[in-house]
Amino acid sequence: MSDTPPIFTRRQTLGLTAGLAAGALLANVPTATAAPELDSWQGRRSQNHWPVIDNSHTDTFRIEGTGVNVPLLKGDVATVLLYVARRFAYEIDMLRPGDVVGHTDHRTVKAGFESNHLSGTAIAIRPLFYPLGAQKGTGLSDLEKVVVADILADCQGVIRWGGHAKPVKESHFQIDVGPGDARLSDLARRIRDEEAGPGSGAGSINPFLPSRRKKSAAYL
Repeated sequence: MSDTPPIFTRRQTLGLTAGLAAGALLANVPTATAAPELDSWQGRRSQNHWPVIDNSHTDTFRIEGTGVNVPLLKGDVATVLLYVARRFAYEIDMLRPGDVVGHTDHRTVKAGFESNHLSGTAIAIRPLFYPLGAQKGTGLSDLEKVVVADILADCQGVIRWGGHAKPVKESHFQIDVGPGDARLSDLARRIRDEEAGPGSGAGSINPFLPSRRKKSAAYL
């Protein structure tokens, strides 16, 4: 099968579902189902085994191509999570200030994976629209999930998506390997190399190409 793109471009196709005005989106914020009671994460490490950190170990990063800043653990973690956020902005919908949550020192969590914000190794993109425990059918569209699946396939197991978690949280993306795992450093190096070259990296990818759809099918 050839790699001929579909009739619509990536932005044209996603625009059918993601190009809504903010007011219309707010009118359709998903209703969350019964969520676990509030709890406080007491561990010295977050659920993904990274150390809980304070602000001295983070930097505030600008998500390229947007006006959005997000605090994250410095180094390879930030490189990978920023790549995820850029692809969301370029291929699903442009991000705006307040759309992305990164590192936090607030230990109150409703699900264990939310503790990964304490280590600066997770982001939540539009958690208001894609909350914890959202009812089925109220989150990302099928086309948007194709993009997410392509991002996950591209990250080769380094990133885990909250849409595959229980309870579900489609806004959640986290580093899913531990400190020192070579897969993280290899991925971060590849991202930096790709983005150093013209016409490659986030912003140049068409997740609807047949070859990419084949690779990402396992992540839908």
